[in-house]
Amino acid sequence: MTTAQPLDVQPTPLALLLLGREADPRSERGVECPGDLPSPSDPDLVARARAAKEKLGDKVFVLGHHYQRDEVIQFADVTGDSFKLARDAAARPEAEYIVFCGVHFMAESADILTTDDQAVVLPDLAAGCSMADMATAEQVAECWDVLTDAGIADQVVPVSYMNSSADIKAFTGRHGGTICTSSNAKRALEWAFEQGEKILFLPDQHLGRNTAVRDMGMTLDDCVVYNPHKPNGGLTAEQLRNAKMILWRGHCSVHGRFSVESVEDVRARIPGVNVLVHPECKHEVVAAADQVGSTEYIIKALEAAPRGSKWAIGTELNLVRRLANRFADEDKEIVFLDKTVCFCSTMNRIDLPHLVWTLESLADGKLVNRIEVDPETEKYAKLALERMLALP
Repeated sequence: MTTAQPLDVQPTPLALLLLGREADPRSERGVECPGDLPSPSDPDLVARARAAKEKLGDKVFVLGHHYQRDEVIQFADVTGDSFKLARDAAARPEAEYIVFCGVHFMAESADILTTDDQAVVLPDLAAGCSMADMATAEQVAECWDVLTDAGIADQVVPVSYMNSSADIKAFTGRHGGTICTSSNAKRALEWAFEQGEKILFLPDQHLGRNTAVRDMGMTLDDCVVYNPHKPNGGLTAEQLRNAKMILWRGHCSVHGRFSVESVEDVRARIPGVNVLVHPECKHEVVAAADQVGSTEYIIKALEAAPRGSKWAIGTELNLVRRLANRFADEDKEIVFLDKTVCFCSTMNRIDLPHLVWTLESLADGKLVNRIEVDPETEKYAKLALERMLALP
């Protein structure tokens, strides 16, 4: 009987990060605030937030993303999706502080679009986005090298989803590409195909695939998925040359949970239900749904829906629950598409204690959790955003 020899295996940085034994300062942006947060059980939190906001007056402008908790949304001056909020911030140059109740890439976009005299603040620096973190600047640069080696880089136009880091937006700007939202993805792709023969779509494969196939008449065979964790993206040079859409292997952790089984189940439980999903969902889910659209589209569709209609919504639970409560008196039955409760965990990091701490700190003259994009990155990221703004 032989004795097994110990394997000479060294843990990877990712493994150590998942085990909680290391930290990644580029993606894990900090989990501690430089000060004590109010207790979540403090019964005076609402009054404290209101008092601090009133003390700040016009100096502060609070933005609330649709996926935020109700306890936070109640203090937002405006609500909306990520790009709408960034534009709203840019339209308020008199506001000294922009408090962005959302996630990190949204605050970066707001900093890019606002003036140097304005400070963009994120109440919790750990509020990131798993999708945005699925594409790093180093990985995308390596991908471009692969496209260059395949002899097609000069034919490729990058299109990056708004849900991406400032670094990725800057890469897109440097290489002649544009940004898109879930509302204007089709127009962005049409523009890109006027500039080149192929598109590198970052970082959400599902939005790219759904837009190309469902909205533009391409086939699934026109799309390939570039996996940054495999040599050459897991693709041959021939596959890259034959593809029209090179999709980055990224996804939304919330929308990726919905399945065809979820759709079939809700149809069986609620006869006559309308299934409405976000285009970040998987292609087969989008194909099985009755309607597909952005967050703003979902809200408008429910506003226009007839009394007594039934809806199953495939998007983040905070928004679905808020819409269900909003339209309850119109007898509109609105349910979450999946039986499993699924909030966006990073969005939910922005809670009332963090917001109170932020507002009270600003009211006391202490600037906390400022999000700043360096000038070089801002220059090219803004170029990509401006190309999107110029789309008809």
